[in-house]
Amino acid sequence: MDLLALQSSLDTILEPWRYKDYAPNGLQVEGRREVKRVVTGVTASQALIDAAVARGADALLVHHGYFWKGEDAPICGMKRQRVKTLLQQDLSLLAYHLPLDGHLEFGNNAMLGKVLELEARGQDGEQGLLWHGEWPAAGSAADFATHVSACLGRDALLLGRGDKKVSRVAWCTGGAQGFFAEAIALGVDAFITGEASEQNHHMAMECDVAFIAAGHHATERFGVKALGEHLAQLHGISVEFVDISNPV
Repeated sequence: MDLLALQSSLDTILEPWRYKDYAPNGLQVEGRREVKRVVTGVTASQALIDAAVARGADALLVHHGYFWKGEDAPICGMKRQRVKTLLQQDLSLLAYHLPLDGHLEFGNNAMLGKVLELEARGQDGEQGLLWHGEWPAAGSAADFATHVSACLGRDALLLGRGDKKVSRVAWCTGGAQGFFAEAIALGVDAFITGEASEQNHHMAMECDVAFIAAGHHATERFGVKALGEHLAQLHGISVEFVDISNPV
């Protein structure tokens, strides 16, 4: 399919105009116009770019692209090498940040909820990115952390009391530890995100709400994968998700 038609399709699905974001959403680096094969992944790292090249991809679709707000503008060093590879290989880069977090069907939050077998009840917080619902199995915070670890294939960090009873849960993937206070205000028993900050431990203990940091990368693998699978069905193109492991 045509590259610009692919971007138009993604824009229609994700509606990036609805979000105030920290980076441009959509086509960030233009490559060849005809797209037959797409590689998807979390971050447009050199390793993912190289994997896309090795697979003969025409376009790379990611959650974390380039040109972030506050980022130095010069294309030097690491950024130069990444962009150089994309241009030399005529490989397009498309990236969607908050629109991919918030999408109600293919978004990172929606997909994390499904993977963790949570029953979503609604969205709250900044731009509707804080999801909340129920953990039907219910149990202790330690049990819930074990469940999260098993579902994501990595050890989750639990802050707060391990014997805290958990049934009501809030979540936001990635680096959303700053949403913890808003999650507490919702009256939940536990909050899940990707990363933790020092103050989250004290908040968890003093407010008696469990905080689970399950990995920025680990919690944001599922949205772009689901989106890619949808594109493959919708347009009849080849789409492959490549998971470049990241311990953070």
